[in-house]
Amino acid sequence: MHAIFLVLNKIECLDDLLSRLNKAGIKGGTIMDGTGMVKSLEESVESYILGSLRLFLDDPLPQNKVLFFIVHNEQVDILRKTVNDVVGDINKPNTGILFGFPISFVDGLIT
Repeated sequence: MHAIFLVLNKIECLDDLLSRLNKAGIKGGTIMDGTGMVKSLEESVESYILGSLRLFLDDPLPQNKVLFFIVHNEQVDILRKTVNDVVGDINKPNTGILFGFPISFVDGLIT
């Protein structure tokens, strides 16, 4: 089994991605809201007034979604291909980061 993580910056692709993963046989995962570290650091050094004004002008912190899945070995390539089909080339800037690693055990997961 593998744990696969996706930091998805193109959040407009999320619904389509989840639908396509489900159709590909990947039935479960976890989704969390995220914010990049660099953007958070930029915000922390802005003045209070500028930071407050940005709340009214635009979204002050670009958001992303952090998805993670526990999949069988044979599903890893399917998941990677599906992500790339939906979001485009994951290596392009502001698209996302996809990584995975083998896991030695999983408790509490019904497969």
